[in-house]
Amino acid sequence: MLGKQSIQFNKKPYLLNSASIVGSKEAEGPMGKLFDKVGYDDSFGAQNWEEAESRLQKEALEIALSKAGLIRQDVQMVLAGDLLGQSIASSFGLADYQLPHVGLYGACSTCGLSLTMGAAMVSAGFVERAACITSSHFASAEKEFRFPLSYGNQRPKSATWTVTGSGAFLVSGRPEKGTRAVIEGATIGKIVDYGIKDSMNMGACMAPATGRIEPYQGNGANAGLMVLHKPRKIA
Repeated sequence: MLGKQSIQFNKKPYLLNSASIVGSKEAEGPMGKLFDKVGYDDSFGAQNWEEAESRLQKEALEIALSKAGLIRQDVQMVLAGDLLGQSIASSFGLADYQLPHVGLYGACSTCGLSLTMGAAMVSAGFVERAACITSSHFASAEKEFRFPLSYGNQRPKSATWTVTGSGAFLVSGRPEKGTRAVIEGATIGKIVDYGIKDSMNMGACMAPATGRIEPYQGNGANAGLMVLHKPRKIA
């Protein structure tokens, strides 16, 4: 433990590869060309929004494994979460992989949560490789937290817009060919509640917690949030 909120991994986990799949709106943004796959039909061929989000996670993991030159049997554990009740997007989306599954719920922090927990599992030597996955879908989130799109509710001129997309990361206990980064450590936040009640302004709910983080004030790679740096070149 470093400082009040930071941990340092004695045995460094390695980020082998990652993958991303997004919807049409995300593809229009400044990072549109950086995503691995774009679904211009936001239903992704599914019959409902929840099933569409499940397909996001399944495809994101497929892409990540393909980019790393791995198959599902090369992964010993999946740590995944989403925004839906009972984490159904993760449960149904990844069921076919038949891998040990740890369901996580960290809302908008699930990406960092899954990477932190996966890195800890790998660093401790419990698994050799872990898959860390998260997703959200605008339409399923609206249905879960605000109003279903079919209701036709009018949104205010300024409102947050939940991402339609999924990210998958592969974490290993040793460097492999193509390894992208080393995970040195992580800083875990505390719960901060300022009583924000506007469901259309999720940023106001999350910003106070970010402002209250007390990262370890050390030097170099030990300072800050989850620290990633490029490893030495692997032949």
